[in-house]
Amino acid sequence: MKTITTIGFDIAKSVFQVHGVDAAGEVVIRRQLKRRHVLAFFQKLPSCLVGIEACASSHYWSRELQALGHTVRLMPPAYVKPYVKRQKNDMADAEAICEAVTRANMRFVPTKTPEQQSCLMLHRTRHLFIRQQTAVINSIRAHLAEFGIIAPVGRKGVTELLHVVADPSDRRVPEVARACLAALGTQLLRLKQQILEFDRMIMAWHRSNQTSKRLHYIPGVGPILATALVASVADPGPSDRDVTSRPGLGSFRSSIQVGAKTGSAASANKGTAIYAACSWPERWPSSATPRFTAPSIDPGSRRCWGGARPRSPPSRLPTRLRGWPGP
Repeated sequence: MKTITTIGFDIAKSVFQVHGVDAAGEVVIRRQLKRRHVLAFFQKLPSCLVGIEACASSHYWSRELQALGHTVRLMPPAYVKPYVKRQKNDMADAEAICEAVTRANMRFVPTKTPEQQSCLMLHRTRHLFIRQQTAVINSIRAHLAEFGIIAPVGRKGVTELLHVVADPSDRRVPEVARACLAALGTQLLRLKQQILEFDRMIMAWHRSNQTSKRLHYIPGVGPILATALVASVADPGPSDRDVTSRPGLGSFRSSIQVGAKTGSAASANKGTAIYAACSWPERWPSSATPRFTAPSIDPGSRRCWGGARPRSPPSRLPTRLRGWPGP
């Protein structure tokens, strides 16, 4: 039997597809594997290159196969799709993965550690609870508006509405509606408590991670954004691009460009959604200023041009029409 050097591994929930070739590119094996047989199959193989699409559970299988001595490369599915020769099925996908992983210009996704995946799960669960909290608040406001009860925008307004619901002497709210609104109020309180608990967990994770603490020194970057960046970008390699340190989106856009050049673009793109969820205006302190600020210059000043101020080109209109006010 020929020695397998490269394997395209199409992962799934229960049934996996394997496509293996030798050093000359000849197909050696093409078969399906049940989930319980995957690790036993790879244990019998010599060390080889294994390509996997970066999708659900791919980081887990990457760590497991690397523990068996194999070299694992994760690839974004969008980069593998051009190598699919036929209709999309498991066999064609595994063959395309086997072909794509050998390309010299292919971009790979670094394997995340369990700690990084746990931090990402923490952020996503917190963001889900925040969206649920917004939905519950909107429901309370909408239901009470049906009875002519409204409140100002903001947290104080919601508190006023909950006081109305908790007051049994207020006859504006029927008893059945009061029971429903009380349940929504209880749910809102639980969501707030859980979000605060997630905030404490994020702060504890931030204090235990050296990279996250270094990012916290950048003006405008707080613990939530720092932990999200560390968990999203598994391997932020060095680059010759200039990364700005100004607060706001500019610094993160530069990090995405760095990630795209070093091969971690997929990880950086995932961080974009988390960045949008973390970058609230109230999180940027008023004292967060850029480290290098240019002096304020009037746009009309000669200092902007370094010499003589350029003049506008002459008008092409006839002389008698230059001062014409129009019809």
